[in-house]
Amino acid sequence: MQQEERQKRIEDHLSKVEFASLDELSELVDTSVSTVRRDVDIMESQGKVRRTHGGARLVSPKSDEGRFSPRDTSQLSEKEAIGQACASLIHPNQTVIVDAGTTCFHVARYLESKNPHIITNSLPVANVFSATPKLEVVVTGGVIYPRLGVLVGPLAVAAFAQVHADIAIMSCGGITAEGITNSHGLLIEIQRAMMEAAQRVILCVDHTKFGRQSISQLCGVEAIDTLITDQSPSPDMLKVLNNAGVEVIVATPAGPQLLQPGKTTTAHKPKKRNTPPLAGRARESEPAFSAPDRFVD
Repeated sequence: MQQEERQKRIEDHLSKVEFASLDELSELVDTSVSTVRRDVDIMESQGKVRRTHGGARLVSPKSDEGRFSPRDTSQLSEKEAIGQACASLIHPNQTVIVDAGTTCFHVARYLESKNPHIITNSLPVANVFSATPKLEVVVTGGVIYPRLGVLVGPLAVAAFAQVHADIAIMSCGGITAEGITNSHGLLIEIQRAMMEAAQRVILCVDHTKFGRQSISQLCGVEAIDTLITDQSPSPDMLKVLNNAGVEVIVATPAGPQLLQPGKTTTAHKPKKRNTPPLAGRARESEPAFSAPDRFVD
């Protein structure tokens, strides 16, 4: 691939995700980290990107799509219903991993009465419980990814690799018959570690996520145990979920409705998640990941 084509692909990718590590970009254009580093340096001299330690970000983001805000009104009533439905599945005193994103944020708002032990890498989720002294909240290490207020990087992954949880409450960017995807490779490794740490995985998504594919593959649908949404998926998608043994719950104004039961699994024996490692081959070592050098305005 020629230099001009590589740089065009890098710029197009950053316009979608805003920030990427050099390792991620080297995978994208199928070349070495050192070559990508030189490309990024050239693009920075042209004013297209800002070089950060371990990565690059777009100088002028084109969209606020995907940015977390607790005041986000997109599918607000649906996310509130999903939050209540998910909270109803949590038993008192369980250990619960809570993912980042607005849907999981709405779940967190209904968990206090269950007195759970919370583990999260989301600063907005942690803040929900900051004034609740009776709850124990563990926040992972890592560096802040500004768009979501989420901690990412090796420290966050290592934290989840060392814990065990009853439930992982997850969200995603899209779900299709081919699997579950998210908007950024930096989030994928964290989410896989969350899923591996939990006995049960609950995926919370509103209806707009069905049929949508984001950039990075997280896992197949068989890796989740329960899906909670606000509208019934299509018959074809329901068939895929049924074949995978996924319990499907629809959150309605009247309360959660079981649309499809999941397959019975042995107690205290989580099913194999089949969450593949991040694709890639051995490359040059890169300094430890660092977040963008300043918050996005």
